[in-house]
Amino acid sequence: MARILIPIDGSETALRAVQWVIEQIRAGVNHQVSLLNVQPEILSGHARAYFTKTDLDAFMAEQAQEQLAPAQKLLTEANIPYESSFERGHAPMVIADHAKKAGFDQIVMGTRGLNRVSGLLLGSVATGVLHLVDIPVTLIK
Repeated sequence: MARILIPIDGSETALRAVQWVIEQIRAGVNHQVSLLNVQPEILSGHARAYFTKTDLDAFMAEQAQEQLAPAQKLLTEANIPYESSFERGHAPMVIADHAKKAGFDQIVMGTRGLNRVSGLLLGSVATGVLHLVDIPVTLIK
């Protein structure tokens, strides 16, 4: 059974990645599915001056759950068991580290998320992940 990691950022391409995995499972491929949402660190001193760490943590958890919910719904409706989690940090690094530490066999992810400006300036999350992992990465457009 292959352990598949699907990074979820709330984008349509991330949901297409989930749908692709669902289709693979329906076709008879045996996968264990895990969803991962990565929330960016809030580095601004202004935000930290007005909100407690507890408030920021709760906000991040709420944002992560909102972004994970549509993917969780697709998997639940398809009767496919899954795990889901969220972490904070720079998305490509967090995804790569998570995949390595947990021993995933493959990453399936969308090619473009919600943040186009970041993609233009820093390179896409998918490209970053490709450079950081040594396991297969399937990109869904």
